[in-house]
Amino acid sequence: MKITVIGATGFVGPDVVKEALARGHEVTAISRSGKNLPSDPHLTLATGDIHDSVWLAGAIKGQDAVISAYNPGWAESDLFAKFTQGSQQILDAIKSSGVKRLLVVGGAGSLEVAPGVELVDTAEFPANIKPGALGARALRNQLQAEEPTLDWTYLSPAAFLEPGPRTAQFRLGTTSLLMDGDKPASVSVADLAVAILDEIEHPQHIRQQFTVGY
Repeated sequence: MKITVIGATGFVGPDVVKEALARGHEVTAISRSGKNLPSDPHLTLATGDIHDSVWLAGAIKGQDAVISAYNPGWAESDLFAKFTQGSQQILDAIKSSGVKRLLVVGGAGSLEVAPGVELVDTAEFPANIKPGALGARALRNQLQAEEPTLDWTYLSPAAFLEPGPRTAQFRLGTTSLLMDGDKPASVSVADLAVAILDEIEHPQHIRQQFTVGY
């Protein structure tokens, strides 16, 4: 497949690129820089700004799928506004490009901890990342309202997303926070990448949110 990864040099992106290349896909990496990316004949680096939706639409045109791991950075000021603006321009570019398949790497904040209560709305949710989590949830809500021509999937990692080994052994869930006993579950970035490529290759959650964790 021809797969584009947006946010290819961030926290999640490099593992997604690595996993996709290992499975034999042709990968286009969208990034403002080329750091943390391997040298591979099946990897194309497209350096640019995702806020230029005309450029982005051209970069992803003809792709079979787009994986968006976009995040402006947890330490950014006005994070909610920057997250929602960037997400909207990515959506605009995808629609303009004609690509039909989109997988968004979201956050655990939009997972339910009780009926009708999502993690980001709890008192314990960290205040410093809450604006970004609210932006990610707003994108989830927007995708749910999208017309059915876009085959989107929204993947929420477990509450603790950490560096770690690729085991390919994990649980899948739907919209509820996965737990490990009496504490929230974790997942490695490498195994999140496995779940992402599994979903791209064998779609099970078209126009749905799902989660992954140990």
